[in-house]
Amino acid sequence: MSQNKYLANLKENVITNNPILVQILGICSTLAVTNLISNTLIMTVGVALVTAFSSWTLSLMNAWIPRKVRMIVQVLVISFYTIIVDIVLRAYAPEVSKNLGPYVGLIITNCIIMGRAEAFAQANRPVISFWDGLTSGFGYMIVLVGLAVFREVLAFGTLMNIPVLPLDFTAGGNNWTIMVMAPSAFFLVAIVIWVSKTLQMKKTGGNK
Repeated sequence: MSQNKYLANLKENVITNNPILVQILGICSTLAVTNLISNTLIMTVGVALVTAFSSWTLSLMNAWIPRKVRMIVQVLVISFYTIIVDIVLRAYAPEVSKNLGPYVGLIITNCIIMGRAEAFAQANRPVISFWDGLTSGFGYMIVLVGLAVFREVLAFGTLMNIPVLPLDFTAGGNNWTIMVMAPSAFFLVAIVIWVSKTLQMKKTGGNK
């Protein structure tokens, strides 16, 4: 029964209640970091870990947090884990840290993290809260990595910096410059959300 609970949580956070496709959260980083898969993977792993550990910590502390300062404590906990992620990146992946720029720090303001803390962690036990945060981050990661694959191929002709299109793709000026820019992510995520909503509506209609 316990295993079913964890599987149901995974399905909800990845499919039926995906942070981007359903809740429309975390759009800022969708626009900013999805032009390269490597940057997207690092950013989304950071968000997933911060969400998981923040939810776990806040669930542990829940009984001792006064309601009047609950949100302040949540922000402090999220900031603590975000700073750890930033320090680790600066120490072990300085080039990636430089590429991501201020967006690592903006993990603090990611609505997904605060949303899971409010909606789930404060009412559930630490282990399932950790799992909920991790799977929310995984659902977030799937969408962003999918966008990054599409954008990197069309913008640079590569996947993880490995050429996958003809060598004259970028040299000949055939690449889509707009795919490097944030507006392309805006349109792509809108299309993905539209397709997702359409499929959900058809499925719901088919079950009636």
